[in-house]
Amino acid sequence: MKAAVLGASGYTGMLLLRLLSSHKNIESLIAVSTTKTGETIESGDPGLFGNIPGRYIGIDELESAEPDVIFSALPHLASLPFYKGFIGKAVIIDLSADLRYETKEGFEKAYGTEHAAPEFIGKAVFGLSEWYRDKVKTHDLIANPGCYPTCTLLPLLPLLKEGIVEGDLTTTALSGISGAGKKAAINNLFVERSENCNAYNPGKKHRHQSEIQKELDYTGVKSNLLFTPHLVPLRRGMFVTTTAYHNGLNHEQLKNVYSEYYGKDPFIKINGSSIPETSHLWGSNRCDIGWEICDDRVLLFSAIDNLMKGASGQAIQNMNIRFGFDETTGLRTWGDL
Repeated sequence: MKAAVLGASGYTGMLLLRLLSSHKNIESLIAVSTTKTGETIESGDPGLFGNIPGRYIGIDELESAEPDVIFSALPHLASLPFYKGFIGKAVIIDLSADLRYETKEGFEKAYGTEHAAPEFIGKAVFGLSEWYRDKVKTHDLIANPGCYPTCTLLPLLPLLKEGIVEGDLTTTALSGISGAGKKAAINNLFVERSENCNAYNPGKKHRHQSEIQKELDYTGVKSNLLFTPHLVPLRRGMFVTTTAYHNGLNHEQLKNVYSEYYGKDPFIKINGSSIPETSHLWGSNRCDIGWEICDDRVLLFSAIDNLMKGASGQAIQNMNIRFGFDETTGLRTWGDL
């Protein structure tokens, strides 16, 4: 099978190339870059050590390559215009937010601008693999969720679906610096981020809050999410704590609910009262979920590698599902030391 990666010279694109280069079902790999066209792929990512021979190509050369699947690792608002001409010709997995919303109004409220191609809104399946697996199997347009929605939704959705929690939800999310991408920015400099931590876009200001809330609303249970992200001095990793009111709950009941929903999912680890840690997940496509019951509230803890389950790893998981491969192919359930 032939796979193409758009935006192949950014962090997400580079990791996609690395993962796909050892995927047993990928016979040919195409790296597309608007900034490194003509340069060798190894020069863009020396860590590949020649594992992917060849050069970056431009988007104009992609059509003649006839890829079976296209991963778009381009920025929000810039992704869809580049691959629009390939819709219907290849399976497309978009890692930007361009197709994550089902309505034009939802997208434009979150991003403050008109959608580039509103005719495609609502055409993609939201690629939260464990929840939309059956839809991913039959769709050629997959909107891969970001790291914040993935890490927040996975522990919450089963509890809302079962009506165990409802009402006000408070989420504190901690993200590594790589979540901001590879772009040069003063706020991402080592001297700015080392020994420093800050919240940003709190409450309902962050654009992913509405992305998370719409998925919570689909459970049919009323909820109100306050979501506050924080940037912490980690290169990679994400840790999320969500506090919710519960309707009578004990540890064993909670364990049974998660086992029912995720017991057969290879990339979900149910920790119980053991709180997850980001270092346990480096390089893995896993999400670890733990909890603590405190009076009438439950504290949910979840952790992922933001570049894996929060981006490139889940994108490949969705490709595996779509093409009928074993879901774990090319991905790891264990983390690096």
